[in-house]
Amino acid sequence: MKTELWYIGKSKFKFVDEGVSIYSKRISKYLSFQVREFPNLKTRKNLTPDQIKFEEANVIIKQLKPSDYLILLDERGKRLNSKKFASFIESQQLQRKSRLIFLIGGAYGFDSKLYHKSNYQLSLSDMTFSHQLIKLFFIEQLYRAMTILNNHPYHNE
Repeated sequence: MKTELWYIGKSKFKFVDEGVSIYSKRISKYLSFQVREFPNLKTRKNLTPDQIKFEEANVIIKQLKPSDYLILLDERGKRLNSKKFASFIESQQLQRKSRLIFLIGGAYGFDSKLYHKSNYQLSLSDMTFSHQLIKLFFIEQLYRAMTILNNHPYHNE
């Protein structure tokens, strides 16, 4: 199964891009992994936040396949500790034969269409973080999950 991290908008921080690159390479030792960026809307200045979310949802939905398992990284989602997240990843690997897609929304979050289309919502914290930083937080947790599943000492270092 292929695992992908999708996000909307270019990174504003070089250190985030560097961290994502480092952890992507590490994750690739354990599973087929790809990071995909969707650019911000070109007409963004003329739209309300709800219109931006709606248009972003349209772009994402067009890229989804019926067999994809879509997980929204959302503050209202289910909270899992690192070991439970690792178990979740393992169960998805055993059940799914297509793509496991984790989606980070844009600055305004997700349109209701994406909530209806998603299979799961996952929260990384009770705190609110910049959607820019969530990329790095999430990818580190995905790597940690892979090390837990493969009995690598990273989780305990």
